[in-house]
Amino acid sequence: MSCFSFLRRRVNSSRKPGSDVDEELSGIPDVKQYTYKEMKIATEDFSPANKIGEGGFGSVYKGQLKDGKMAAIKVLSAESKQGVKEFLTEIDVISKIEHENLVKLYGCCVEENQRILVYNYLENNSLAQTLIGGGHSNIQFNWRTRREICIGIACGLAFLHEEVRPHIIHRDIKASNILLDRDLMPKISDFGLAKLIPPNMTHVSTRVAGTIGYLAPEYAIRGQLTRKADIYSFGVLVVEIVSGRCNTNTRLPIDEQYLLERTWQLYERRELVGLVDTSLDGDFDAEEACRFLKIGLLCTQDTPKLRPSMSSVVKMLRGEKAVDDNKITKPGLISDFMDLKVRPPQSTKPGSTMTTASTYNASSGSDSQDNSTLSLETSAAATSTFISSMSSETSAANTTSFTFRTV
Repeated sequence: MSCFSFLRRRVNSSRKPGSDVDEELSGIPDVKQYTYKEMKIATEDFSPANKIGEGGFGSVYKGQLKDGKMAAIKVLSAESKQGVKEFLTEIDVISKIEHENLVKLYGCCVEENQRILVYNYLENNSLAQTLIGGGHSNIQFNWRTRREICIGIACGLAFLHEEVRPHIIHRDIKASNILLDRDLMPKISDFGLAKLIPPNMTHVSTRVAGTIGYLAPEYAIRGQLTRKADIYSFGVLVVEIVSGRCNTNTRLPIDEQYLLERTWQLYERRELVGLVDTSLDGDFDAEEACRFLKIGLLCTQDTPKLRPSMSSVVKMLRGEKAVDDNKITKPGLISDFMDLKVRPPQSTKPGSTMTTASTYNASSGSDSQDNSTLSLETSAAATSTFISSMSSETSAANTTSFTFRTV
């Protein structure tokens, strides 16, 4: 099923003979290997003018390969949390799958301490930089386009969850990891956090890594990772696409800052249509838009087993399966577990057990995506300790004190 051409591994004198990386790469024959010199030429010596993105794992550059193809060249930073093991996992995973809604891996570069991934270049960047968060973009996202983007992402995720063996959990589904090609077809990117789930396991307890606002509560609090965690993140993303706004905006009134909470409030009042992006100027199918928002709520149910499978989600989005309103209950809100609202620390709720509270500083952007990331070492039993590291690309002038409380 692999679509990549075979290239026999060439021995590079700069690599340490018998290194673990070389041994691992020899077992991944379908990935083309590029030299570091080729990467420098392709990116014009990693020119800042060719830099098109930056994430937790490093920087991404636009480059032209010697065969003329344009590529997105992802250079892992020396301080990246993604080590050799994760790097090789990403290569192995991506090289074995092919789907129209997943990014295509051209190859990689591994020389000495260099770790570089080479993907196909997608002309229209990510949802985070175009549709969501008030990014400066000339792309017009009409309702039909948004509908197809939601369905495309769902199809790609269903493929990872249900057709690939072993199943793959992405772990970081979010707007900045959804890239758009010239036809605005969505492609799921960044499998650096991907986890393979053996068929005889229902979940794994693992190091939590993801983005606040998209994290399923059971994953954030207990480290319990199942496909349902991805489905939760997808539900948040659907609501973002329909509404045209990011999941967290601390400059809005307090009752509107958290998009999922706002969605639930409007659903209870039967006013979901009021959440649809006003930039559409009323030019959308109101019934279909509300159905998409209901699907978003179904995907973010508090109890993981109540969330539908991705194949069911695809059918509901396409109108091939009815959305049962009776199954929609209050979504799992991260703020129900961690006090994310801007307020003074409160006392322990009656009837609760141990409470561990820590205060962090998080910058709040204007109407930009909250890029806070969360990382904690935990197991399914570790519910009393919450260790978080947050990062933001906004200025220190917009700093707000958040209190995270774990019960």
